[in-house]
Amino acid sequence: MRVVLASYTEKTHFIGMVALAWALRAAGHEVRVATQPALSGFASEAGLASVPVGRDHRLRSGFDLVAGWGEGDARGFFDVGDSWPGALPWDELRWGMRDTTAWWWKPVNEPMLEDLVSFCRSWRPDLVIWESTTFSAAIAAEACGAAHARFLWSLDLFAAMREQYLQRAAERPEATPDDPMRAWLEDRAARHGVEFSETLIRGQFTLDYLPASLGVPAETGTPRLPLRYVPYNGRAVIPDWLRTPPERPRIGVSVGTSTTDWFGGHTYSLTDLLKGLSELDVEVVATLPDEEAARIRGLADNVRLVGYAPLDILAPTCELMVTHVGPGTLSSGLVHGVPQLLAPGPRLDAPLLARRVEEAGAGLVVTPEEACGERFRETARRILADGGFTEAAGRLRAEMAAMPSPASVVAALPGLLEQGFSRTA
Repeated sequence: MRVVLASYTEKTHFIGMVALAWALRAAGHEVRVATQPALSGFASEAGLASVPVGRDHRLRSGFDLVAGWGEGDARGFFDVGDSWPGALPWDELRWGMRDTTAWWWKPVNEPMLEDLVSFCRSWRPDLVIWESTTFSAAIAAEACGAAHARFLWSLDLFAAMREQYLQRAAERPEATPDDPMRAWLEDRAARHGVEFSETLIRGQFTLDYLPASLGVPAETGTPRLPLRYVPYNGRAVIPDWLRTPPERPRIGVSVGTSTTDWFGGHTYSLTDLLKGLSELDVEVVATLPDEEAARIRGLADNVRLVGYAPLDILAPTCELMVTHVGPGTLSSGLVHGVPQLLAPGPRLDAPLLARRVEEAGAGLVVTPEEACGERFRETARRILADGGFTEAAGRLRAEMAAMPSPASVVAALPGLLEQGFSRTA
């Protein structure tokens, strides 16, 4: 088969697709990564043939604008992660669909749509696998007659929101409730001879690397194909200190860059976090960008700041991971059965995903409102002292290990496409 992996420029969304791309290549399939120019170099570094399409999006400048709303609309921007479980009022759903389409989905998709359609029509892939908000790839797939699937990078919140939106719209007494997402995609699809259907929003099927026990607690209206998570952290050289077993229990700290990139900083003090953890009889290893590490002073000798360490190598040496609940970071710890101290960012998927891990017994949440050095220290102490957290993390590890490997999924894809996910042309 010829397979296109498509994603707009967001490295943390694309990185989970790399293992599947390797499995496709190893099975003899032709693979191209179609993405905006800023991500194409990263895809190439992963050993994948990259096709830059369109131009880079400007989502971050737009995000700064909507995140700062308040005078014109006191609600700010729609944050579906605050809303599950439970039903949203119709007015909230309608606003959310309009708001998210306007500030997120349009800005990332419009710059790549025309060129992506052109590439797919010329290369003629059999299958397009697209990052779950790269809707332009769904249009491109149907424009060239390819089957297509979404690839989730976290909880399927937006498909759940879409399902609830359609259900609630069907209950409305008016004949045709407005549907801003459909109106946008229907117009763009028609320009390329494609009729609108819900597959443009939720794919013909969905690839999901989160275990079912951590999934979004709501209907999503899409066939789910589970896929075992295989960590990929980019190029990695294992340092000497990571080859030596720690003399004391090791706590790994990985709080990501997305919070600072998108929200302007963490919701707690990293210095307080590290000083709190250092008061335990442990070794603390924190992966921090150089600019963040340079701002931290006065740490104890049992704290090691490293600019980069491959998480899939670091995690199995740890008794506990402290994370921002980025799905890839979280999964890199859970795939090794490491319990989690969860310090989620304030928005979107992180708070709900953190609660799901806590409900599974594999960690404890420290919310932004609770975050301080003492709270981090005592939460870490509790997790390390109670073997039940490690046992629960081990159950999640076993659940993840039982999911089909990328190689197994690739082997099954041709048959699945023939049986239930046939080409649309």
